[in-house]
Amino acid sequence: MNILITGITGLFGSQLAKSFSKVGNIHGLKRKESSRELLDDANFEIHWHDGDVLDPESIAVALKDIDLVVHAAGLVSFDPKEKDDLYSINVTGTANVVNTMLSEGVNNLIYISSVAAIGRSSEVLKLDEDYKWTESSLNTDYAISKYWGELEAWRGEQEGLNLIVVNPSILLAKSQVDRSSTAIYKYLQEGRSFYPKGDLNYIDIRDAAEIVVKVFEKEKWGERYILNKESMAYSEFFKLMGEVFHLDPPKRKISDGLLKFVIFFQNLLYRLKITKVALNRQTAMIAQKKIFFDNKKVQELLDFKYRSLRETFEWAK
Repeated sequence: MNILITGITGLFGSQLAKSFSKVGNIHGLKRKESSRELLDDANFEIHWHDGDVLDPESIAVALKDIDLVVHAAGLVSFDPKEKDDLYSINVTGTANVVNTMLSEGVNNLIYISSVAAIGRSSEVLKLDEDYKWTESSLNTDYAISKYWGELEAWRGEQEGLNLIVVNPSILLAKSQVDRSSTAIYKYLQEGRSFYPKGDLNYIDIRDAAEIVVKVFEKEKWGERYILNKESMAYSEFFKLMGEVFHLDPPKRKISDGLLKFVIFFQNLLYRLKITKVALNRQTAMIAQKKIFFDNKKVQELLDFKYRSLRETFEWAK
């Protein structure tokens, strides 16, 4: 079996390549300038294809003799300056992959989405695969772009593709990797004083990749699956991380009022070009809520045994 992974040089794409290498031959679609550092330790051959999800012609070339596409390419950003890029890469890029697969006769697609694409609601705090997207002030541009990307993937299914959609929560990877998902380690390492009062949904990146392979092997086409180990209070999460990393965790719970002031002040500095980072109001307020993404559907299918959080931290550090 020949498997093409888009976004293979990314955090999750590289882990998916390692897990799927046990299933078939790995092909990777990458931009010329992308670093391969996350796959330096790969003990399997990767057939590389230079290209971009915004370039359908390069996708068509990479799809030759491919049996399965794992579409993991995407942009994660909460910077208002990258709003257009979010929609271009996450929506148009997905449409390009779907359309090219249909035209080239490649039928099997796994779309790597996000729990952000499930949506948020101030009223509903336990969400599963059946939750219907609703317009909400808690939905970020990133969430909307991933939701629209999902719609393109489901359109592809309606037009003949076999499709599985997975929605990972926060992926816990190696702490040394400088990617968006590893920012939570930096928060502890920078010695911050405050922690959000809500809950964090997370999964070890190795577990997430293994689940995707197992779901594929079950041939559960036409389904979507939330990938999430559990929901845990930030206070407990940082306490355990502090123990493993031998660092002091944040000890003060931040109130909604103080958080709103911090957001206002940080974004004022951003607009004045004093700082390069804008604090996203929606993600900050989401962190104040006790939201849980239910993994019951995966557990009923696989009875999966997750790594403990301590084991994940020991590996990550």
